[in-house]
Amino acid sequence: MKEQNLETIKQKLLKARRELMDEVRNKYAASREIGETNVPDLADVSSNAYNREMLLNLSEAHHQQMQDIDAALARLESGEYGICAGCGDEIPPRRMEVRPFSRYCIDCKTEIEKFGE
Repeated sequence: MKEQNLETIKQKLLKARRELMDEVRNKYAASREIGETNVPDLADVSSNAYNREMLLNLSEAHHQQMQDIDAALARLESGEYGICAGCGDEIPPRRMEVRPFSRYCIDCKTEIEKFGE
């Protein structure tokens, strides 16, 4: 990949990382607020607990995305960005454009999803 493209990708990844961090912070704050209400109705308490759990699960999914972004940034630094971790071939630029933290080409990702990682 060209050096200019790599810098653009790096900036895109860093921006996605910042946005993700903001979203996780907001969801965490919302989950704490839900847990702090004094609601006497048992159904409301149950609903609040469910909503809080859903927000925390979203944060966990965001945490995984954060790890994927950090791994992509590390691959950028090491010169391995855009190389499939499965087969070692170059990941098509279109895939990297759509999903800049991809570790696998479509074929390898399909196999992983089929048989598990």
